[in-house]
Amino acid sequence: SRHAPPYPSPRFRDKMGIYGERSSVAVREISTGKVRPARRGGAVVAGEGLAGRLARALAVALIACLGYIGRARPLAAASASKPNVIFITIDTLRADHLHCYGDNQIATPNIDALAAMAARFTQAYSAVPITLPSHTTIFTGEYPMATGMHDFSDNKLPKSAVTLAEVLHNNGYSTAAFIGSAVLDSRFGLNQGFDTYFDHFDFSRLKETNLDLMERPGNEVTDEALRWLRLNPRQPIFLWVHLYDPHYPYTPPEPYASRYRTRPYDGEIAFSDSQVGRLFAFLRDNGLYDHSVIALMSDHGEGLGEHGEKTHGFFVYNSTLHVPLIIRVPGVAPRVISDEVSLADVMPTVLQALKIPIPPTVQGRSLLADILGRPSSGSSQLYAETYLPLLHFHWSQLRSFQSRGMKYIDAPRPELYDTHRDPRELKDLYATRRAMAHSLHDELFSVMRRYTPSSGTATAGKELTDPALLERLRSLGYVAVSAGTFSDRSGKPLADPKDRIRVYELFSEGMSDGQHGRYDESLRKLKEAGKLDPSVLAVHYMMALDYFNMKDFPRAIAEFQEVLKMDPKYALATFYLGLAYGEASNFDAAIQYLNKALELDPTNFSAAFNLGSAYLRKNRVDDAVAAFKRSVAIYPDYAEGHEALGEMYLYLKRPDDAIRELQRATALAPGMRKAHYHLGEAYAAKGMHEQAEREFQLAKSP
Repeated sequence: SRHAPPYPSPRFRDKMGIYGERSSVAVREISTGKVRPARRGGAVVAGEGLAGRLARALAVALIACLGYIGRARPLAAASASKPNVIFITIDTLRADHLHCYGDNQIATPNIDALAAMAARFTQAYSAVPITLPSHTTIFTGEYPMATGMHDFSDNKLPKSAVTLAEVLHNNGYSTAAFIGSAVLDSRFGLNQGFDTYFDHFDFSRLKETNLDLMERPGNEVTDEALRWLRLNPRQPIFLWVHLYDPHYPYTPPEPYASRYRTRPYDGEIAFSDSQVGRLFAFLRDNGLYDHSVIALMSDHGEGLGEHGEKTHGFFVYNSTLHVPLIIRVPGVAPRVISDEVSLADVMPTVLQALKIPIPPTVQGRSLLADILGRPSSGSSQLYAETYLPLLHFHWSQLRSFQSRGMKYIDAPRPELYDTHRDPRELKDLYATRRAMAHSLHDELFSVMRRYTPSSGTATAGKELTDPALLERLRSLGYVAVSAGTFSDRSGKPLADPKDRIRVYELFSEGMSDGQHGRYDESLRKLKEAGKLDPSVLAVHYMMALDYFNMKDFPRAIAEFQEVLKMDPKYALATFYLGLAYGEASNFDAAIQYLNKALELDPTNFSAAFNLGSAYLRKNRVDDAVAAFKRSVAIYPDYAEGHEALGEMYLYLKRPDDAIRELQRATALAPGMRKAHYHLGEAYAAKGMHEQAEREFQLAKSP
């Protein structure tokens, strides 16, 4: 799950001294990197990220931290008629890296203990190897074409979707979620049905990084979940705990860093297991464990270099689709189940175990018969997809269908694998088993046709793509040429991702270098990627950002212009081009492109703020005031915008208006010394000398 850099506030100052700190903003996922700014295991841990995806901007507001109040007291056992439901999702966890799944090099005693008294599915698969859409499948029981949640950007779960949390909430459950990464922030819609949704990420920490750098380490996620449990919520409860730690980069805390020095990915998994143990210990101590349906799973796996993919999201091989799935139903004997199942099956399984009707929107099947040891009720639809290569690199999308150990991958050069005999998918059988491939191809498209909304099957049913995605693809210049296949505007076939993995990895590494200030190394890798495929917009965009951060504004301008030749509606590139012109003191051009950026993305509050600063450099005071007003209208909690407005009103001899805006700025950002200073000036202008002196003293405080 990856995101582009946030909107920065301006670095070019105006004659009145208005300037901005770098602002917080939500952006698109383009990195699998992460930073752990919070404390974990007693030390501040910072990780270095692998970058790899590029998308457009999406503005958000900061989310205020939720404070829990109340005195802790023991929890009472749930009513026997309604078991509690405990969901644990461990991000980026391969099934074959758990001890209970056969990895004898790792210690995962808490997950193993759950597996020993539950149903352990040995052949469970994700529908999308990307965090947000995969969790959407888990919580709705629907495939991506039904919800429109294919990607990590330009997505929000539609209100019409029915989530597990909504169903349980409507059946009397107290619902709470504790999230380990901003890629599942509530603005993407997965908070539907939760009474408490603890994301609460401080986006001001992002600065020049990406959304995927916003991670809360597993011990803090568990701390918050336990704090909620200690408040004795109304029974029964539905609790979701999301642990993000195994996501790249792998930087486990001690003692796991030392124990797994040569295998840090496993160290992250072992650390996550310890947090699972903390949660289970609390449930046991408070009489909740035995009367809870417990489901533990991963959203997707990790490439770890297989097929050339270091992380996930680019391919649909089972290295990133095969996941652990363990479900415990109270009073049911443990068993190991080898049937092929999908994460879309989890929601209906839990509801049937609770004797709650399954919504008609659900497309997965209940696995309760398997768990009870009864004859299986049909077979799961093992559909999988990734649109990352198409949406972010203009290469072909990939889709797959697996059945009875045979797996077909729909690509410009199709592939076929026998996953029973060849679990690592190394021997492509497509050339020798065409009949089997064609049969699975037909099953794949039958599933797509069945679950794609009818309004998306235009042109006599040939465009098997849901309406939201189809419109997005068309806006990017793609045209449908046959069932589910797209080409560019000229009709040129799209590249097979297998032929572009080197470009993708170079881009990912180059972007990671750039995000961590290694600009020369970043540019070297990006230029190499550009030589291999000159048409990749993402490469030019990241090169432009490198030049921008190196303060080489003429080269930054040239690269951003190249990006806009390739995509004139790229809002972030337009925004940064306006900033680059401002840094180069070409304020007329800065005004032109910042206005255009706001046309393309009206939610970009920082573009409005920068526009105000550029207007001031042209002595267009009224226009500057209007732009600063627009910035706080878009984002009412934008302290820098309120400070700028206050300073403007002070200059215009409107002290009452200045006091109002500067009070707002200091309330939002108490440490903003210049806001305190100008508030003191505004008070002094009103003859409020005691208040003025207090503000002047606050302005001097460190």
